[in-house]
Amino acid sequence: MSLAYAEYPPDVREGLAAQYLVDAIRDENTQHSTRLMDTKDLKSSLAYSMKYKAVRTVSKTSRHVRSIETEDHTSREIDDKFEFFFNRLEKLLNNSVAGKKNTPRRNSNVTCWKCNKKRQVQRECQAITSNQEN
Repeated sequence: MSLAYAEYPPDVREGLAAQYLVDAIRDENTQHSTRLMDTKDLKSSLAYSMKYKAVRTVSKTSRHVRSIETEDHTSREIDDKFEFFFNRLEKLLNNSVAGKKNTPRRNSNVTCWKCNKKRQVQRECQAITSNQEN
C-alpha cells in the first residue's frame, strides 16, 4: 500500500487497505458484517472479521456438543508426563543459556578450501589471514 499509494497520507492508505481486506473476505455474511462496522484501519477490520467468523463457527458447533465429565486416571498420567518433559526441557534450556554446553560442534570431515587442513573452515583459515596482512 505504501508503494502503490505513496502520494496519499498514511491514514488514507490505511483506510484503503481496510476496504481491500473487506472486499477480499469470501464469506458473504462476514463481509457484510465487517463492512457495517465501518472500521477505518486494517488492524480493526481484521480483528473484527476474525472474531465474527470465530463466533459463527462456535455457535454452529456448540448446539450439537455437550460436555461430559469423566473420572479417568489416564489424564493424570498424561499431566505427570507432560510436567516431567516440561521440567526436563526447562533444565536443558537453562543449561544452554548458562553456557555450560557451549562447546562448538564440528564435523570431523570438514576441510578448508584454501589450505586443505582438516577440521577447519575457511573463515578461520590462518593462511588467508596471513596473506591479507601482507
